[in-house]
Amino acid sequence: MTAALGTLPFLATLWLLVVLGAAILEESGAKIAAALKGHSSALRSGQLPPARTRARAWLRQPMMDHRTWRAAA
Repeated sequence: MTAALGTLPFLATLWLLVVLGAAILEESGAKIAAALKGHSSALRSGQLPPARTRARAWLRQPMMDHRTWRAAA
């Protein structure tokens, strides 16, 4: 009897995982398929790919040089 009662939550959890996995694949399946083929799905839909930005070296703030020392425990 215990095995039968333990099987029911297991099957319910398995069903929930399958339903959630199907929903995720339905939502992003085209992107995954395009990535596996080596294509960009953003280019086919008419959108431009995101541009990479580089921080310029002279605009970076210098890191703080002072160090705080703590007493040893």
